[in-house]
Amino acid sequence: MPIPSNHSKPVRLSAKENAFNQLQQWIIDGTLLPGEKLNDTELADALGISRTPIRESLQLLEARGFVKMYPGKATQVTEIERDAIKDLLPPLAALQSLSAELAIDHLTEDHLTQLSTINNRFAEAIQSNNDYAALKVDEEFHQVIVDITENTYIQGIVESLQAHVRRHFFHNSIVLTEKSIDDHETIITSMKHGNKEKAVAVMKENWLRTLQKFQ
Repeated sequence: MPIPSNHSKPVRLSAKENAFNQLQQWIIDGTLLPGEKLNDTELADALGISRTPIRESLQLLEARGFVKMYPGKATQVTEIERDAIKDLLPPLAALQSLSAELAIDHLTEDHLTQLSTINNRFAEAIQSNNDYAALKVDEEFHQVIVDITENTYIQGIVESLQAHVRRHFFHNSIVLTEKSIDDHETIITSMKHGNKEKAVAVMKENWLRTLQKFQ
């Protein structure tokens, strides 16, 4: 049978990477609650892998602030400090704004179409009151812009900050509104016309408005 040569190839993740991604997701969405003690044997059984990649992933999660390891005693999911979001959102807003500025120099028609399609899905989630889906699609929208920059340093820092912000949004039931739909449209239009100043301003406002509502 003929095999197409232009298909996207699946990325094969290691056991440690799979464990890290799954445990982080469980911590973010509350499957593993703040303060909960983690047993590496139970986690290994649940994920069908050995204890070694579990321990390695827990070390990574500790480095990122999702768990705290007490050698010889226990490993616990970190608590959520409500005020921490005041420290998280401003730097993320700054990086997302910078991403919008830098992305303009790499923008293609396909990117614009992709962003518009995602924002349509975002609007559908908002208008159907599907708050969880709206958060996920909103993150997808912003991630596309970050990826367009092709800046691995920005991508790495945003990924780390975004995971914590996602956790705060879920646990504090932060709801996005229709104003974000308009923000996205303005960002797309500003990027399309090369208006870096406008794209940066609206992107920053989009993120910091959430902080104002949270306070």
